[in-house]
Amino acid sequence: MSHNVRMDPRHAELLEHADREELGRRLRAARLARGLTQGEVADDLMSVAFLSRIESGHRGPSYPALTELATRLGVTVDSLLGEPDRHVVDEIRLALDYAELSLESGQPADAETHLRSALERLDTSRIDGMRDRARLLHARCLEATQREDDAIVELEELADDEHVDGVTRIKAGIALCRIYRDTGDLGRAIECGQRVMTYVEEAGLEACDEAVQLSVTLAAAHFEHGDTGHAVRMCQKAIARAESLGTARARASAYWNASAMQARRGDVAAAVPLAERALALLGEGQDARNLALLRGEVGRLQLELDPPALDDARHNLEQAAAEMEWSPSTSSDRAQVLLGLARAAYLSGDVPASRDLVAQVHSVANGHLPLAEAEAWALLGSTYAAEGDVPEASSCFQRAVLTLSAIGADRSAAQLWFDLADLLEGVGLTEAASDAYRRAAASTGLRARVASSTYARS
Repeated sequence: MSHNVRMDPRHAELLEHADREELGRRLRAARLARGLTQGEVADDLMSVAFLSRIESGHRGPSYPALTELATRLGVTVDSLLGEPDRHVVDEIRLALDYAELSLESGQPADAETHLRSALERLDTSRIDGMRDRARLLHARCLEATQREDDAIVELEELADDEHVDGVTRIKAGIALCRIYRDTGDLGRAIECGQRVMTYVEEAGLEACDEAVQLSVTLAAAHFEHGDTGHAVRMCQKAIARAESLGTARARASAYWNASAMQARRGDVAAAVPLAERALALLGEGQDARNLALLRGEVGRLQLELDPPALDDARHNLEQAAAEMEWSPSTSSDRAQVLLGLARAAYLSGDVPASRDLVAQVHSVANGHLPLAEAEAWALLGSTYAAEGDVPEASSCFQRAVLTLSAIGADRSAAQLWFDLADLLEGVGLTEAASDAYRRAAASTGLRARVASSTYARS
């Protein structure tokens, strides 16, 4: 038989580095699947003994012999070498595309079905890039269905796997930092974000959208932890980097986080235009989740203006809530929008509606989102204060600050202690107000100084 087969360079390289035992197992499996004996396959190509040694992994076939074996077994050379057939690659890619579309349209259960199909095929196909994409999508499904612990395990493995491509590792780091922050583990959020940021710098990957997003996500964790100066400087650097990249997504991410920090520093007037700029930039793209979330953030900022822009705020918040019905929103996303709507109702004088929305926040958070739950307790306290029920208001505020103190969100806790002190002082409870002021100072790290022995004494 003539073996004048034109050699495919890619196949030749794969054959040269192929694991003989694995190649032998695939040959044997293909032969048995066709119901053929070794003699029927070997025929006039090679001896039965030689084919047996190939199947056992003791010998390797030549490229022409491998090509002929593939023909006789009705399979491709790619499949024998462990490479997926083209149609298999296309089917896996289509399943991943459907999974991502399902996530983007707020249907994580459908996304998991498509992912299950893709992952089953990937178990027997060597397509590392697609496997990494599937793992990242799987983590997103887990987060979307409130299985944060399982999502964290998947994301930690992706973020630390040196064989995973750089952008996927950064995306995993962004998600990890955000989940840790939202669930109140601020120390771990910072540690994780910094670890991935170090990788970004060492790998020279700073010039990508994802690096900017990681930077501002890490900055937000620092801010919640009380390191406001460092957080703001990180955001300023991120804005400069985003402007140099020129992409809408990177710029929107940087402006968004800068806006949030300006707002929490008390400069709402400066925060609103930054958020609106981010909203306009996101509106140019296709990021449904972030567009809905930022629309909710703009609405919340509009409530902080003096006077509050109630109609505009309510419009943005209601639109955000509607968009989250079909976009891949998380429980944290929904809780933030519900909080905005609850505050809008409170400022409009509709206390029952505000309390109902606060209850929805606690239901959505379900004990896993301490930052959102603390804010909900504080807002509930404000509704009682508006009715003159100081004991109930004080109780709600204290639940809020204790929630924040337990997770190390010292800056936010300090602000709530100040709010509580102001409330108590306003109703004449000066001793309780003084205690709340002392607690506020303690939360910011301030302590009374011991008088120096070198001071002059009278």
